[in-house]
Amino acid sequence: MRQRRFSRPILILATVALVGAGLAWAFWPRPTILDIGEVTRGPMQVTINEEGRTRVRQAYMVSTPVNGRLLRVEGLPGDPVEKDKTVVARMRPADPAVLDVRTREQALAAVDAARAATQVAEANLEAATADYDLLLSDLERSRRLAASGTISHAALDRAEGAARAAEARQHTAEAAVAQRKAELQSAEAQLIGIADHTQLHALEARLGEELSILSPSDGVILRVITTDEQILAAGAPILEVGDIREGLEAVVELISSDAVQVRVGNPVRIAAWGGATDLAGTVTRVDPFAVTKVSALGVEEQRVPVVIAIDTPPDLRDGIGHGFRIEAHIVIWQAEDVTRVPASALFREGGDWAVFVIADDTAELRTVRIGHNNGQEAEVLDGLAPGDLVALYPPAGLSSGQSVERRQVD
Repeated sequence: MRQRRFSRPILILATVALVGAGLAWAFWPRPTILDIGEVTRGPMQVTINEEGRTRVRQAYMVSTPVNGRLLRVEGLPGDPVEKDKTVVARMRPADPAVLDVRTREQALAAVDAARAATQVAEANLEAATADYDLLLSDLERSRRLAASGTISHAALDRAEGAARAAEARQHTAEAAVAQRKAELQSAEAQLIGIADHTQLHALEARLGEELSILSPSDGVILRVITTDEQILAAGAPILEVGDIREGLEAVVELISSDAVQVRVGNPVRIAAWGGATDLAGTVTRVDPFAVTKVSALGVEEQRVPVVIAIDTPPDLRDGIGHGFRIEAHIVIWQAEDVTRVPASALFREGGDWAVFVIADDTAELRTVRIGHNNGQEAEVLDGLAPGDLVALYPPAGLSSGQSVERRQVD
């Protein structure tokens, strides 16, 4: 009985000790697991990044020079062209319009009048020819009589003058006949309709070959706007040509607050164009006029077009063409040797920037002075030295003096 009473307190004490040890182990402070980065020294850039499109610097829109019938365009996008040599399109005169009843009757009356005038002119020509033949016979007779002394030289001169006048009247009558025939042909042409295929083809053959439209530039055909044969007015677009190898550039539209930081001559890195390596470029123009655009979220933004010359040689950017998507990284600041800290380690402490420096597995709050920041790294002006370890994405509950542990990455 005494042994039983003695063992009960021991069991209670042991149980209490176990519970206390378990509670102590459960609530014992443990190191905070963190991602840790390092302060380094080296080159750094600050860029403005935006999507853009490529374009040919001098693209030429080939259009119809006159009203007419465009023949089928045989060229395809990508076909090479030479300036003032390659025929990119061909045209013929347009088919005549359909005549209404009144216009057709007027044209028929004009044909009858022109035919009658032609007959009158031909009759006048016959009369002038007969008169000339008669006077020419008189002239020959007068020359023989004058040689024998029968008539005077004055009479011979009058006979020669009369013959020359008759010849002139004959030439005038011939010209009048030609004029009336031309008027008759013009009047008959007014009656040609679109159904008179035989006469149309005969007239086209008489007019000569079709009008050839030559390429205004060296390069390739960028796009064909009109392919099928059709009637077009003067100035209608047919196709677009340009030099992709030597005249390619890129255009990005920056938010106006970013555009004010860009200057002509800033270097540009062109990425995501589809090639294995990035392309080099240079800002050549920042437009002074902003355009209002609506973003995908429905927010109005002021966008400024920025033109970028592609400096990479054509042989190293084979395949990129007009209207291709690119990502432009415009360098607005760069340095070759600065102290850098990961931007994810920075947070605000009051009005200053601060980081948690990790030393001997302990976090230490430290205020730093920051210069340029590109979103991934920040320039350290004061407060950190190369080799310092800092906490990345520090949690809100982390405090100075707290024990920390580096997160293990599998």
